[in-house]
Amino acid sequence: MNIILMGPPGAGKGTQAELIKAAFPIPHISTGDMFREAVKNSTAMGVEAKKYMDAGQLVPDAVTIGIVEERLAMPDCKTGFLLDGFPRTIVQAQALDQVLAKYGKKVELALDISVPEEILVDRMTGRVSCNTCKTVYNTIFNPPAVAGQCDKCGGELIQRSDDKLETVKNRLQVYMDQTQPLLDYYEKQGCLITMDGNRDPKEVFAEVKAILEKMG
Repeated sequence: MNIILMGPPGAGKGTQAELIKAAFPIPHISTGDMFREAVKNSTAMGVEAKKYMDAGQLVPDAVTIGIVEERLAMPDCKTGFLLDGFPRTIVQAQALDQVLAKYGKKVELALDISVPEEILVDRMTGRVSCNTCKTVYNTIFNPPAVAGQCDKCGGELIQRSDDKLETVKNRLQVYMDQTQPLLDYYEKQGCLITMDGNRDPKEVFAEVKAILEKMG
């Protein structure tokens, strides 16, 4: 199964990706995680990517496409993959089609998770994570027992710079301007399915699981 997970920032793609990965034997490839790891390690790519991430802008196509192509060439992607956070533009989608064509593959499913904008803002600006064990909380929807402290390990809870209100609003506008056209792109290819993401994640996954099981 060659799957793309789509939807605006805060739609719950990461949660669904983890559930899919646990239920189906395909690797979860998150460009966001790859970029954050590069930033943490202060690699040349990470330093460049950080400028754009901190401003809520997209990392340039040349950088993004390059790391995705390297990842898709790895042995664990032979039976399929789950791409999360890529492609985000038509140019990236066309580049992905060309990369996959080299291996005789194509995108089989573009899964779009739709959530109202006001809910997305609440989800992202309230999102904090443990500085030690990386457990994620939300101060509105899923708060820790003690404010600012991780329930699991007692570590400090911090907010990512790209989850602050001004950056969040910019990220959503960037998504609408540059990524929304991808829905039309994949609809024309006949592989787009849009679902309501403003539900309990387990309900969303039940629908996702049924779709993937039909794909075999």
